[in-house]
Amino acid sequence: MEKNNFIQLATPAIQKLQPYLPGKPISELERELGLQEIVKLASNENPLGTSPKVQTVIRDNLGELTRYPDGNGFELKRALAEKLDVDTAQITLGNGSNDVLDLIARTFLSAELEAVFSEYAFAVYPISTQAVGAKGIVSPAGSGGSWMRYGHDLDAMLGSISEKTRLVFIANPNNPTGTWFGREQLESFLDAVSSQVIVVVDEAYFEYVDDPNYPDASSYLEQYPNLIVTRTFSKAYGLAALRVGYSLSSAEIADLLNRVRQPFNVNSLALLAAETALNDRAYLEKTKKENRQGVQQLTEALQQQGFYPIPSAGNFICVDIGKPAIPVHEELLKKGVIVRPVANYGLPNHLRISVGSKNENTFFIKAMAGIA
Repeated sequence: MEKNNFIQLATPAIQKLQPYLPGKPISELERELGLQEIVKLASNENPLGTSPKVQTVIRDNLGELTRYPDGNGFELKRALAEKLDVDTAQITLGNGSNDVLDLIARTFLSAELEAVFSEYAFAVYPISTQAVGAKGIVSPAGSGGSWMRYGHDLDAMLGSISEKTRLVFIANPNNPTGTWFGREQLESFLDAVSSQVIVVVDEAYFEYVDDPNYPDASSYLEQYPNLIVTRTFSKAYGLAALRVGYSLSSAEIADLLNRVRQPFNVNSLALLAAETALNDRAYLEKTKKENRQGVQQLTEALQQQGFYPIPSAGNFICVDIGKPAIPVHEELLKKGVIVRPVANYGLPNHLRISVGSKNENTFFIKAMAGIA
């Protein structure tokens, strides 16, 4: 019987695609090394644990698991619309914001078109672009000797747009570098971009930023109909396991995205949990406070060890350790610490460390001191 070479049956774009690599799970490290004490600081998860209010609403609705979810997500959309001052018709729900980013690529890209994204930007942008056969254009990051050399250079991104460009992906703050840009930069960029180019501003870490110059991209939706803003409940709201995110856009764009969106792409418990979390102000404020303290704790400790993290507006820090980071990552694994090497982002000497609890951060700091 002839053996199939299935890779040849896939589309050319998929044949060349490298899948997204998530952070190593704790259970996997337990199996590999038999460790009992493990700290995971690899996936930018919320160290507070699930909000008690969310836990309650999930327990109260476990008896409804035989029912399909509301495919339109009416109650969550209504809560978002009220909080964000938009119309429900402007909201598209996704199985995490990754799902929405992929919906956007499938809606607007094809083999003859291009998407622009920055050097060192989130890995999903090139993956979703290539998956649909489009061409990804990597715009160089900032220049100069400061930390902004790791950030988005919006002028360079503007110069990378051609007549084939249909999408521009921008992360603010950016993962994995934690860099961000201000209101004036975003406004200048949006003013200059053709209305025929869709600009996607990924605000997965939006809730962590307190700087008054940080732009809430959703406030520009009416002025720029070609703008899409994506956000998630996975980070500050602590719902990573449930996978729920959303986009804000014009009603016309949302209608197109919802034509591509799979039925029931957000499950019932995720819809309920997200609506509850959205109104749990105390949990969000505690998350932000703990994160500020954690960023400071990690930054100061690494500086004392001779490293200088990139200033971060997210719930993680990215640091150049001055040598290939993967061997250091492997040594940390042996000590029960999971962090994230980011060589696949073009930063082979950097580690990304998520902010954990005070004790988890201390565990990492001690482990790092024994290696550096």
